[in-house]
Amino acid sequence: MKRKDILLSILLVTLWGLNFTVIKLGLGGVPSMLLVALRYLFTAFPAIFFIKKPKTELKYIILYGLMVGVGQFSCLFYSMQIGMPAGIASIVLQIQAFISPVLAMIFLNEKINKKQIIGFLTAAVGLALIAAASAGDNTNKIPVLAFVLLLCAPLFWAISNIVLRIASDKAAAKGEKLNTISMVVWSGLIPPIPMIGLALMLDTPETLVNVLKNLSGISIFAVIYLAFAATLTGYGIWSMLVSTYPMSIVAPIPLLVPVTALLSARIILLEKLSLMQWSGFIVILAGLVIANVNINAIKNLFGKPKATVE
Repeated sequence: MKRKDILLSILLVTLWGLNFTVIKLGLGGVPSMLLVALRYLFTAFPAIFFIKKPKTELKYIILYGLMVGVGQFSCLFYSMQIGMPAGIASIVLQIQAFISPVLAMIFLNEKINKKQIIGFLTAAVGLALIAAASAGDNTNKIPVLAFVLLLCAPLFWAISNIVLRIASDKAAAKGEKLNTISMVVWSGLIPPIPMIGLALMLDTPETLVNVLKNLSGISIFAVIYLAFAATLTGYGIWSMLVSTYPMSIVAPIPLLVPVTALLSARIILLEKLSLMQWSGFIVILAGLVIANVNINAIKNLFGKPKATVE
């Protein structure tokens, strides 16, 4: 990689890692469903006036928005609202790296290799350790519903990956290229209405209006960060790296996100994990590394970039 792109990769990992701490901070003043709605409202506007609609069918834009915005983030945000620590959320969410290949095997006829199976089994042990620790330790206890919802979040993320892949393949078949940033911006129009509907199911209209009228500086910062830093800037860097380098080189980069997430949660939120939760975290991370990291790719990380994909 070029030095500039290595620095951008570090920025990406930092932005996405801090994302979990910022979510926690935002949830301190804004209910989870309303926070998701605000995130996507500012993801779509004003960017939608400057970015062209993605070259794909409307159904894929809608599906992508529903899976990511409504499915993934409603589960993630509500899970964190009712007690899921930011650090654990960051690592469990990466389980999508195992779910995506399984769905790709089912819907795209792709094969799963032995490394992915071993990695998945290893990560399952880590999840079991975290679940056991969370159930038996009153100090670090996590509600069962929070854990179940968090496991649903990577499933929705994985489904969105398949939707994005199908849309991309169909665009390529027409000799066109799917712009991922455009997809993120335009699909951002989908979540706000259903998320406001969910917010009204959990809180009264008066409560939500009162929250909006009395947004704190931290809440405003959280919304701006989630929309512009974590979503638009983060996905902008990611799409640039994906279009410049082989996936074997860029795929391992998000594995560093839980590291920055844990550090920021420890420093800013003062989160403390039990020894067994730390053990589970390390085992899951090991599973992700086994399944995703290509040693040769790591050696090439600091080498010259491959030809840009047109």
